[in-house]
Amino acid sequence: MTMKTSARQVAGVTIVDLSGRITLGEGSVVLRDTVKDLVGKGQKSIVLNLGDVTYIDSSGIGELVSAFTSVRNQGGELKLLNLTKKVRDLLQITKLYTVFDVKDDEASAVKSFK
Repeated sequence: MTMKTSARQVAGVTIVDLSGRITLGEGSVVLRDTVKDLVGKGQKSIVLNLGDVTYIDSSGIGELVSAFTSVRNQGGELKLLNLTKKVRDLLQITKLYTVFDVKDDEASAVKSFK
């Protein structure tokens, strides 16, 4: 199953809806290119909606960290939204849950940038 992304704007915040698997190869490349493209366009407030992400492997986790770092280095913020139980557990096991700003609903994610 390939990964799909679609970006939309809500109150000046870019929300990227991801679906599928973030894995070595195509999934992580799609994520990297999407974030790089947004930052290149000057969009610094980014929320990754992971509600429809079914699986993340170690390279997918690495790609999330890389996206987070590159957005932060450009003076922006990247937050995660709607984590599935699998993804939430994975972030807690890897101790990355404390690194990312994780939100459970879109409204609070958008508000948190103000």
